[in-house]
Amino acid sequence: MSNLAIGLLSFPVLLGLIFVRVPIGLSMFVTGFGGYWLIEGSTRVPMAQLKNAAYSTFASESLAIVPMFLLMGYFATIGGMSKALFKAAEAFVGHRKGGVGIAAIASCAGFGAICGSSLATAATMGRVALPELRRFGYDGGISTALLAAGGTLGILIPPSVVLVIYAILAEQNIAKLFLAAFAPGLLAAAGYMIAISIYVRLYPERAGTAERVPMGERMKRLLGVWPVLLVFFAVVGGIYGGVFTPTEGAAVGALGTGLIALANRGLNFRTLLDSFTSTARSTAMIFFIVFGAAFYNGFLARTQVPNALSEWVVGLGLAPVAVLVLILVIYLLLGCVMDSLSMILLTIPIFFPMIMALDFGMPSEHVAIWFGILVLIVVETGLITPPVGMNLFIINAMDRMTPMTHTYKAVSWFVLSDLIRVAILIAFPAITLFLIA
Repeated sequence: MSNLAIGLLSFPVLLGLIFVRVPIGLSMFVTGFGGYWLIEGSTRVPMAQLKNAAYSTFASESLAIVPMFLLMGYFATIGGMSKALFKAAEAFVGHRKGGVGIAAIASCAGFGAICGSSLATAATMGRVALPELRRFGYDGGISTALLAAGGTLGILIPPSVVLVIYAILAEQNIAKLFLAAFAPGLLAAAGYMIAISIYVRLYPERAGTAERVPMGERMKRLLGVWPVLLVFFAVVGGIYGGVFTPTEGAAVGALGTGLIALANRGLNFRTLLDSFTSTARSTAMIFFIVFGAAFYNGFLARTQVPNALSEWVVGLGLAPVAVLVLILVIYLLLGCVMDSLSMILLTIPIFFPMIMALDFGMPSEHVAIWFGILVLIVVETGLITPPVGMNLFIINAMDRMTPMTHTYKAVSWFVLSDLIRVAILIAFPAITLFLIA
């Protein structure tokens, strides 16, 4: 059996392991190890590769961003910033049709600016906003669906853990990727708000409104979110102003949110220890997936599968946009059964060379960044796509009275919004790239 055939055979083996619930990191490692063994005929090479892959993967300084952004999110949660964001947004728009739901989306966007995780954003804002949505008469289906969709803004609006991983895999500038994600992230929030506005007008009985808040109270609540703005502009402004690197910016953000949590009396020895423990667990899980993917992708490179697939796609003579759309459709399908980080780690080494071999009429750096943002949006859509939308399960678990089928039906509005946004960004790359042009 040729090396190429072994590489192609590894895909159904890997998907089979994932299907029987073997952890994704372990699945990729076992498949890669077995593949090396078949190619070399012994365990000597894969054992040597095991040592090399571990060092080459974790020697990257950029990976230090991951635990820092995760810790920043935990500190922001215990510091009460999520509640302050929601209350401020609710004060300004809660009295309008769909206003409380729109406030929930706005607060998810704000929290996403200081938390690089979709799941953390969904879980945190779910605890804050779900009781308020139900108190104002929102149906369980739309309540859980909009919070699940809002959670994806934790990745779409920088900082973003998944974008950091993509930048490492594609060897792109992290700061430029963060900058390029801003407009699509804001477009996502606007699309979700429009979806809510249309929904509540079609089904007015499924959503109520809050009482109008006096202007004085609005200003008071708005002042309550200054810590979020302070941290965001310190981190993002420092990175783009050249004051510090993205890694240093992540550390500054973690320190800033920690000090704010301490000032708000949310940080004590117990919560500090819990935050460190939770960060360590999440980081270990992510790093193990990264390691498994690095080992498996090293095996794929040995078989020349990425190069062969790239040459095959180019040889088909399809228009570059047609190839791009086909790849994004594959991501949508994979999103029904896999989480976003696993999809990025598994597929970017295969799809990225294909895209870079095509002519989109743009500089290669712009193509790489544009493709990264599109992939980010599509894989995050997978978090709210049945049957395995992780955000859907997290939010639905907080509202046991709402059947999952109701959440599935309501979330279709937000999935449609995502698809429309992807189409717009494909048709008009300048929306993504104008800040880095």
